[in-house]
Amino acid sequence: MTKSWVNSDQGRSDPERPVGSDLHLELSGVGSRRAQLMDALRDAIRSGRLAPGTRLPPYRGLAVDLGLARNTVASAYAELTEEGWLSARAGSGTRVAERATPIAPTHPRRAAPPPRRPFIYDLLPSSPDAGSFPRAAWLTSARRALAAAPNDAFGVGDPRGRPELRHALVEYLARARGVRTDAQRIVICSGFAGGLRLLASVLPGPVAVEAYGLDVHHRVLHENGVRTVPLTVDADGARIDELTGSEATSALLHPAHQYPTGGALHPERRAAVIDWARARGGMVWEDDYDGEFRYDRQPIGALQGLDPDRVVYLGSTSKSLSPALRLGWMVLPAWLVDDVLAAKGGREVFTGVTDQLTLADFLATGSYDRHLRRMRGIYRRRRDLLTTTLARRAPHIRLSGIAAGMHAVLELPDGTEEATLRAARREGVALDGLHPYRHPDSTMPPRDGLVIGYGTPPEHAFPAALDALCRALP
Repeated sequence: MTKSWVNSDQGRSDPERPVGSDLHLELSGVGSRRAQLMDALRDAIRSGRLAPGTRLPPYRGLAVDLGLARNTVASAYAELTEEGWLSARAGSGTRVAERATPIAPTHPRRAAPPPRRPFIYDLLPSSPDAGSFPRAAWLTSARRALAAAPNDAFGVGDPRGRPELRHALVEYLARARGVRTDAQRIVICSGFAGGLRLLASVLPGPVAVEAYGLDVHHRVLHENGVRTVPLTVDADGARIDELTGSEATSALLHPAHQYPTGGALHPERRAAVIDWARARGGMVWEDDYDGEFRYDRQPIGALQGLDPDRVVYLGSTSKSLSPALRLGWMVLPAWLVDDVLAAKGGREVFTGVTDQLTLADFLATGSYDRHLRRMRGIYRRRRDLLTTTLARRAPHIRLSGIAAGMHAVLELPDGTEEATLRAARREGVALDGLHPYRHPDSTMPPRDGLVIGYGTPPEHAFPAALDALCRALP
């Protein structure tokens, strides 16, 4: 059996050998070489591997790659064209015929899930406004960064991440979030969840988590063999006093803006959790997921600034730019860096170099600051519209967690959450209830509410989304 990757471009890198795009063919070794080639092409078309309209290699290039005579390939093309498998047109080359339909697979298919009514309005608290991604500025940074990148940027690289990005983060995080670090203590990771997995592998003891939080984070920890211990949450954030006497050796907190209830960790509790970590020999994992977005209060600096040796700071571009970038970072105590790098392991889990270089330029040139200021204004206008609309249409509904971030909590009367979610679905509104955020082991009584994200809808659709939401409220 002969296997060959065939090149089909018209360009030439060798005057004796036509080169181009790759095509994999297998010749069976049965029958004449012409018959083997025809069978291989029929099989590729019949299976759907060569789709209708696919351009085939020029017969001269195919002949060189397969070691066949040119006339053999030309004759096979001609006969397959006569049979209707291929089409040939002057100036367009030889292509798979549009009428060459692949055979339906013989293996049984899974039954398709029942169709769901599509949502018209997305008020889920999961993403920023995708339409506001700074495409032009990002492209400018990408071009500049790639032009300036050294050759070694495209080699194996440092598992910490590109030095350009780490140095840019040192300056930005110190200035904007009060983080104290140096470039050697920053490790670039694949978003917040990627950093969480790495921490779970090197700090495996029980982790205290806020009783209301993202269940996906709890799952990441559990999948890595880490047990979670819920802490009560109130208007001042997590109850740090509950750490004393618990089995937890680490605490995962949202000090700047608790997710999803929205409060900031009280200054006395910030000091208390540092005291606990020092006395326990434990660690605080700080999730600063939307620390840049604040409206009615002064910015709250990162907890990490109080004790860089007892706090791991985690940040990402998921809320500030886009979750599609999969760019995150950990600011680590110096003694933990080598363990995290060992856990990170092979190159497969590294973050793409081009996005790292682009973000480094985006930070260094001030484009990131300008984008955040613009988005802060957009999200504040949406938050204000949410507030005024509810005050007018549903004054009995209390709104909380609105001083910062990209979401708010609507507190519902007891026993009404599920009915309200069903009513919202009928109105075509996608949103979250508060119940799924509650840790299953928490002793806190369940609260009925809605978690409303105002980052995702485009500007023109937001008023209509709020109107549909109000129609669903009890």
